Amino acid sequence: MNKLTTSFSAPFPLFRPIGDEPAEILLELDGKPLAARATDTVASLLLRHIAPETYRHSAVAGEPRAPLCLMGVCFECLIEIDGQKNQQGCLVRVRDGMRVRRQIREGGCDEQA
Repeated sequence: MNKLTTSFSAPFPLFRPIGDEPAEILLELDGKPLAARATDTVASLLLRHIAPETYRHSAVAGEPRAPLCLMGVCFECLIEIDGQKNQQGCLVRVRDGMRVRRQIREGGCDEQA
């Protein structure tokens, strides 16, 4: 097992890293620290660490939404990055010190990362 999954449990590992690249980037997810690899996108990192139904809520009806295409076409991966809402998490590589917030209705997701 690699250092990322041993030091930071990944209860929802939809994506498993290839190889043994160490976790070297520290970012913040909803105010909590999270380790990442330099090759991670925001969406792939989150899909390893949170339940897909807690990724975000739609702005219209508040339904749970999660990344679908992971190539910038579907806009299901929208997330707040460094204070800017509606960023496509699948197209943004993680960087040290990044602040990521899920776009969730208040009281909408009981599960926190």
